[in-house]
Amino acid sequence: MEQNLTEGMIVKGIGGFYYVACGDAVIECKARGKFRRTVGKPIVGDRVTVQMQPDGTGYLQEIAPRRNELVRPAVANLDLLVAVASAAPPQTDPFLIDKVCAIAENKGIGMLLVLNKTDLDEADELQGIYHKAGIETLCVSAETGAGIDALLERLHGRVSAFAGNSGVGKSSLLNRLVPDFHAQVGTISDRIQRGRHTTRHVELIALEGGGYLADTPGFSSFDTEQMDLVLAEDLQYAFPEFAPYLGQCKFTGCAHVREKGCAVLAAVEAGEIPRSRHESYVKLYESVKDLKEWELSKGAQR
Repeated sequence: MEQNLTEGMIVKGIGGFYYVACGDAVIECKARGKFRRTVGKPIVGDRVTVQMQPDGTGYLQEIAPRRNELVRPAVANLDLLVAVASAAPPQTDPFLIDKVCAIAENKGIGMLLVLNKTDLDEADELQGIYHKAGIETLCVSAETGAGIDALLERLHGRVSAFAGNSGVGKSSLLNRLVPDFHAQVGTISDRIQRGRHTTRHVELIALEGGGYLADTPGFSSFDTEQMDLVLAEDLQYAFPEFAPYLGQCKFTGCAHVREKGCAVLAAVEAGEIPRSRHESYVKLYESVKDLKEWELSKGAQR
């Protein structure tokens, strides 16, 4: 029987090496198990069994089953997905927020919307949209520190990931939350009003008092390949404010796009569902309506 086994969580993977948090120590490991036959390639957030070596390094022996998994960015076992957005330049397109929300709902991951740069723009319109949609929202400013304590409390004891378009201040927030991390902060191009991409790989950063936060590469592309795929028939459940109206449409199998007698469309017209949220749903539906289940499996293996 193999000895010197310990358990931990992968907090970084780069160049074929995996760094595993085991208690207060971080152990440099290489993969030894045949994981592709089970869960696939080891990724950040995986709970693993490590065989320790005399020199203090280790080998990954086993990966525990994943509670959830994102393909891009590659991270597993998340408790909370944090969409960071801003109404100040570079202003976040609500479609990007809605895509992140749909991913979280579909994966069974807790969802939090963080509106940053509220010292420049209080983002009243975005607050209204997502309050009505029933999505938890926090207003913060990485510049002034406003709202940071409330955000830190929400992240406490959880494994969370930041997502959002470049330039909204993810790295600046990270520096506020973890002052000794010294994340490189991207500068905003005045010419194109878009954040320059700065983060190169996913890494879980330990929070003081417990919990981990994943800094993830910024993304601004809205292509389907840049999101975890959701089957068209499941997409309606990824918009929680649709729930009271599902099953009330005139015709069964309603896509809630432009059909007559659609209860969801009626709710949009009545102002019960934010119009921008429905527009995002339609855009996502059009991108995945021809997707088959085998393609979903293929996407998860990329």
